Amino acid sequence: MSPSTWTLEIESPAPAARLFKAVLDWHNLAPKLLPNIVASAVGIQGEGSIGSVRQLNFTSAMPFGYVKERLDFVDFDKFEFKQSLIEGGDLGKKIESASTQFKFEQTSKGGCVCKVVTTYKPLPGVENKDEVAKGKEAVTATIKAAEAYVLANPGAYV
Repeated sequence: MSPSTWTLEIESPAPAARLFKAVLDWHNLAPKLLPNIVASAVGIQGEGSIGSVRQLNFTSAMPFGYVKERLDFVDFDKFEFKQSLIEGGDLGKKIESASTQFKFEQTSKGGCVCKVVTTYKPLPGVENKDEVAKGKEAVTATIKAAEAYVLANPGAYV
């Protein structure tokens, strides 16, 4: 099957630079902010540069136990990064591959717009319509949790 793509734009009152840093550091924030979903997380390889790998371990609230993500691209000046799913999740069960690109664009009001593009290759014969909706909900929840943290903690991710 050929790759499929979905997009999402999320407006935020948080500044682009700070929200970008918080989402990039999600493996450290997620267990604190969403302990009912993310049981633990750890950076496995690298220090946040291209090629770094992180693992998020989930509670029983999720249909799978963990995901491993690799950072494929990062531009600290343009507040943009791309990560690929390399293990866990629905990989090998519903999808052959998946990657997500995040771009945080500053707005004139001091906030930002987070533009998300996810590209995935479904396994033959697998319908992913429900999975796309769930993916958009999960990304939105991630961005909004990071946003709430950044806004509540003015000294974080400056």
